[in-house]
Amino acid sequence: MTNTEIKVLSAGAVSPGMVKVIDAFRRQTGYDVKVTFATAPAILKHIGSAEVPNVLVGPPAVLDEWVKGAKADPNHCVIGRIGVGVMVRAGAPLPKIATTDEFKQSLLSAQSVVYNQASTGIYLEKLFDRLGIGDQVKAKTTRYPDAAAVLGHISKGTFNEIGLGATTVILEDESKGLKFVGPLPAEIQNYTTYAATVITDRASATARAFLDYMTTVTARNIFAGAGIE
Repeated sequence: MTNTEIKVLSAGAVSPGMVKVIDAFRRQTGYDVKVTFATAPAILKHIGSAEVPNVLVGPPAVLDEWVKGAKADPNHCVIGRIGVGVMVRAGAPLPKIATTDEFKQSLLSAQSVVYNQASTGIYLEKLFDRLGIGDQVKAKTTRYPDAAAVLGHISKGTFNEIGLGATTVILEDESKGLKFVGPLPAEIQNYTTYAATVITDRASATARAFLDYMTTVTARNIFAGAGIE
């Protein structure tokens, strides 16, 4: 690795904004940034791995696990938050989701429900139980390790399937056979906050420069444009 190369390990939900921020940072500094996107569980598995990044991006709870292992700087910067959205195959009738009752009925009427096994999926599983439809939904649920597989399933699936995932990645893939129906109703919405920090023994000046860049007005505007509030 050159002294101007930065390796980033990032949660996939922020990828629509992160890719653009990295491009802007490259143009401004000339530094080379290589990013790997992964789910929160996969990022946790990297603790102690030989493949250590310079910069880590994920939910604060994930970053805290790296801090506990004396791997990451406890001082992190918040990038923003992302909610959960609903998607269907392009051209399919849009399910009603304006209220919690409508959302429940749409799930119960769907042929199948598709979502991931990462942070979003963990929340949804608990939400369905809380809404009293856990068993009915579970019987027709397909879950994948990451968002990409969920998006692929829905885009090639039937017209009576409902997919759920981070709003950012759904919006990014609307041109690939998907339709973003909308966010979850406000009273059951769940926001995941994402933050960034440097790995202590890999905290080069260039890595810290990228961390600082993510807090600039330019970067904030890019993230906001990608749906990261």
